[in-house]
Parts: sequence; structure tokens; C-alpha cells
Amino acid sequence: MKRADLIKRITKAARSHDLTFEVKRHGARHDVYSLDGLMIPIEPHSEVDNRYAEMVCKECEPKLGRRWWK
Repeated sequence: MKRADLIKRITKAARSHDLTFEVKRHGARHDVYSLDGLMIPIEPHSEVDNRYAEMVCKECEPKLGRRWWK
């Protein structure tokens, strides 16, 4: 999965729940995004593994709901 597609998916879901999703800082190993106060680290690679993408989506569950990406 493309990293940009993962970020777009989270951004779209955050907008539909009236939440903010923004980059907080760029790092060498991870970029840290804030999902309405919940910190989500995402690798800076252009391609991310599907299992890694699902793991990131699971980290967003407290704000977006259980299995929101399905």
C-alpha cells in the first residue's frame, strides 16, 4: 500500500468524524501525526506493508471506532 493512500484514508475518516489529523513532526524513522490528540507514528517510506498499514489503522481505533477501515 502506498503511504500517501494510508494517510488519505485516515484523513478522510477523521473528517467524517469531525476530528483533526495533522503532522506534528518529521523524524528520521517515523513521522508523527496527531489524530485529535492521539499520536500516530507512520514510517516515512513511500510503500508500506499491508500488515503495517493495518497496525496503524488499529492505532486509530480509539478515535475512529472499532475496525473503521473495513
